[in-house]
Amino acid sequence: MEVTQRELVTMVHGMLFGGFFLLALFGMFVLLLDRNSPGAATNQPAPRWQTIYLIAMVIVGWAAVLSGAYIIYPWYRAVAPPGADLALYPKLLLTAHPFTAGWHNFGMEWKEHVAWIAPMVCTMVAWVLLKHRAAWNADRAVRTTVLGFAATAFLAAAIAGGWGAMIDKKAPVEGGPSIQLMGSAK
Repeated sequence: MEVTQRELVTMVHGMLFGGFFLLALFGMFVLLLDRNSPGAATNQPAPRWQTIYLIAMVIVGWAAVLSGAYIIYPWYRAVAPPGADLALYPKLLLTAHPFTAGWHNFGMEWKEHVAWIAPMVCTMVAWVLLKHRAAWNADRAVRTTVLGFAATAFLAAAIAGGWGAMIDKKAPVEGGPSIQLMGSAK
């Protein structure tokens, strides 16, 4: 099995960083709902595993967004020389046909902005849970607001990931040296 370097980086960005980030966001939302329940423990510091979990979630979220913005996105937007094969230039491939132009004009243009919301909001939620636990415990309005922000982070990440997967299916980021993942069947 063989992939190109750019395909491998795109897989790490989407399936590893993005996939784990979505799973972690969902887990954080469940954690918040559990803490918001009537019998939840109050005024106790976060257990060590929760601290590690929240910090790892924030790191994976930022890794997904930064790798997308500064590694994959420049490959996506690369300018093709005249007469080049558009299969190696995803943005140009999408915008060259009226049936696929919407994938870029709406999907990618929107995705590149909304994706930043998720790690920003996720960082804020983790900060509240780790550093402002007393405010979380004392005020139902704070808990409700933080839950709303957590839901917003999950929705933003899910939409950005969904658009990214659909766009990559229509116009994948390819190129670079080939990497042999498994031995050939020769």
